[in-house]
Amino acid sequence: MTSTLNPETTSSSDNREEFKDLGFGTEVARGTRRRLLNRDGSFNVVLDGLNPLSSLGLYQWLLTISWPRFLGFITGSYIAINGVFAFAYLLCGPGALQSTTGSFANEPFYRAFFFSVDTFATIGYGNIIPVGVVPNTLVTIEALLNIVGVALATGLIFARFSRPSARIIYSRNAIVAPYRDKTALEFRIANARTSQLIDVQVQAILTKIERIDGSTIRKFYELELERNRVVFFPLSWTVVHPITPTSPMWGLKHEDLVAADAELLVLLIGTDENLSQAVHSRSSYEAGEIVWGAKFVNMFMRSESEGIIGMNLTRIHDIEPVYSLRA
Repeated sequence: MTSTLNPETTSSSDNREEFKDLGFGTEVARGTRRRLLNRDGSFNVVLDGLNPLSSLGLYQWLLTISWPRFLGFITGSYIAINGVFAFAYLLCGPGALQSTTGSFANEPFYRAFFFSVDTFATIGYGNIIPVGVVPNTLVTIEALLNIVGVALATGLIFARFSRPSARIIYSRNAIVAPYRDKTALEFRIANARTSQLIDVQVQAILTKIERIDGSTIRKFYELELERNRVVFFPLSWTVVHPITPTSPMWGLKHEDLVAADAELLVLLIGTDENLSQAVHSRSSYEAGEIVWGAKFVNMFMRSESEGIIGMNLTRIHDIEPVYSLRA
């Protein structure tokens, strides 16, 4: 008897057996031993050969830098623009700017600089007056530049405040701990913002280097979680992957993960309740950051009369040893 196989069935079966590389590419799958994802969620890749002008992305950079750096950039740009116009006024000659009060008589640069500030900010005290066509032309250009600059700065500040972002605290270590009648891989997360997240989903992927047919390949395994979605996220969430015979971690020890340069990739997506927009977060744990034979310290605060009243986020990283692990 001759049996035939449906090509579509065979193809879909092959796709189920081989988990995709998540977009890192085949070169990574060949066995890179670098960390793929940094703890802050940034990808550990280097892009060489890009045109600096085309890849600058000034708008994206200004949206993503910290507030101190952003305010420093705005302040530095403000001083630099006024400095450039001050030199331009000086090039117009000593009589280009005249003072009705005689201020800064022996300090022409300061006179030009503060006149530029008055013009750029549309203050207009009137004690320093431009004289001539060229100085007044510079005043016109600077006034126009002020309109554009204020509009751009206002738009950037609004975009920074309105841009949805998640601030998730990940426990410093993942752990392999006793779990019910078996063992589980666990890590703990919490929302560091006062705004609430709803419909939060987590995906955990184990990647490690394996030898297949004489070749070194980095394989990716999606871990089945006890729960990969919660509707509400008001406190903390301990994400659990039970290590069962079907788990890619079954039978492995800490030394095996270290030797295979294993890495646990964590991807999170949720909805910001205030903005009604999706937010994303990601992090990872290297093999050395996975502690075996430990459990998380209880971080909930309780009262005898009211029960659980909250949690202490400073204890989210705290773990304590356990002395036995079930296979």
